[in-house]
Amino acid sequence: MKALENIAQLATCRSEGGQGEIHAVADGVVVWEGRDVVWVGARRDMPAAYTAAERIDAGGGLVTPGLVDCHTHLAFGGWRADEFEQRIRGRSYLDIAGGGGGIMGTVRLTRAATEDALVERARGFLGEMLALGVTTVECKSGYGLDRENELKLLRVYRRLAEQGPTRIVATFLGAHTVPPEYRNDREAYLRLLLDDLIPEVASAGLAECCDVFVEDSAFSLEEARRILLAGRAAGLAPKLHADQLTAGGGAELAAEMGALSADHLEHASASGINAMARAGTVAVSLPLASLYLAQPAMPARRFIEAGVSVAVATDFNPGSAPSFHLPLALTLACTLQRMTPAEALKGATAIAARAVGREDRVGSLEPGKAADFAVFDAPDVNHWLYHHRANACRMTVVDGEIRWRAPADAYAVPR
Repeated sequence: MKALENIAQLATCRSEGGQGEIHAVADGVVVWEGRDVVWVGARRDMPAAYTAAERIDAGGGLVTPGLVDCHTHLAFGGWRADEFEQRIRGRSYLDIAGGGGGIMGTVRLTRAATEDALVERARGFLGEMLALGVTTVECKSGYGLDRENELKLLRVYRRLAEQGPTRIVATFLGAHTVPPEYRNDREAYLRLLLDDLIPEVASAGLAECCDVFVEDSAFSLEEARRILLAGRAAGLAPKLHADQLTAGGGAELAAEMGALSADHLEHASASGINAMARAGTVAVSLPLASLYLAQPAMPARRFIEAGVSVAVATDFNPGSAPSFHLPLALTLACTLQRMTPAEALKGATAIAARAVGREDRVGSLEPGKAADFAVFDAPDVNHWLYHHRANACRMTVVDGEIRWRAPADAYAVPR
């Protein structure tokens, strides 16, 4: 049995309560045995039964549940730095996609990459994310867009999940866009998704969720409905890329489908927001994408005030969000979307866990849940997200084991 002590602020982030209720404890202690938390609370209240536990010093820092990045496109070939300059010079996301760039540029490079190469590359990303305090990552396919390469990407995620320590939630995103070989026969590509890929992915246990990009350059509402219904019938939980570039009714469709989440939502309508609130669908904010695309960020306050829970994720991908720095995304959620630090943190813990269907195990520090947590060099969540640094994480623990620790001298310089 082990106990983490000398904690300035312990943010337990239980699911109950509002967006900003992180159930913080001053001078807290976390006690765990094996992979599971057995007790959390103030040091003065710790039961005598736990006083013999091995003590680990948090150094007077902030302790949070392991962070959950609930929207990434983790495995892909190449990068798209040239598009970064093109957008600065005035070309839009849709202009670049129409010229053969964007998603299809990455598809070409991903199809050319071997499965082993993709595993090694993605493992490197996960290692850097773990050092930031991220312990659970949702990973989408969508850069294969044919049978062979979509299955290849999902096998990459299965291998990464087996290797650990990061928890992986795989999502099938064969409906990312229609590949050029099907441009003149969209129905044939839909039949590939509906009749072949969704059943095969589900029967092989390669994914937990099915996602669709609903947009003028991708899939219509009716096409998305067909795909999500097929996925749901096969046991894949619905998720959507919705209302990112235009107001296309994606939020309303997410509510209709009972989706775990609708993501992006920069242009969601008032009716869509209210429908999501009634359905209990999580809204996933992706402020790094808003930053890179120079677009207004998702109006998080409107969602929160309407009763929609808002998660915060990176959207890590090589085009519109080439960063896996979730703490930076949380700071941007505060500055661009007017979320408080506590609201942003809950959006990357308990609410993000709900957005990927893992709230029974991760996202909060409670007895019986996984001993996944991160220790940050900050006295509280406000200071952590206000004072952005390359990395303030001192330690990351997954399933009760220290999986990353900062060098001993990392925080020796007075701040």
